[in-house]
Amino acid sequence: MFSFKGEIITTSPLTIVWIAIPLFIQTIFIFALGYGAARLLKFKYEDAAPAAMIGASNHFEVAIATAVMLFGLSSGAALATVVGVLIEVPLMLMPVEFCKRTTSWFDH
Repeated sequence: MFSFKGEIITTSPLTIVWIAIPLFIQTIFIFALGYGAARLLKFKYEDAAPAAMIGASNHFEVAIATAVMLFGLSSGAALATVVGVLIEVPLMLMPVEFCKRTTSWFDH
């Protein structure tokens, strides 16, 4: 999948940025919503952090399979899922660091 989209990724960086921006916003928003709700509901940190991280995960492996089956390898949907996979790991490191810095917000 990545090899099919490699040329687009390297030759159209602005397209990749335009795809990545809403994915970034969505992931951070869902994480914040989940982490905030866990704090309001008085979850323990050990439950709140993983719950928010799992909620924010986009399950791109399923998205890739769905996009390819429904729209084909050359579709924009397939490209969006590839971009999602490429940004998900570095992006998810930000909420992890945030969780580590806010352990004091929760009862242990």
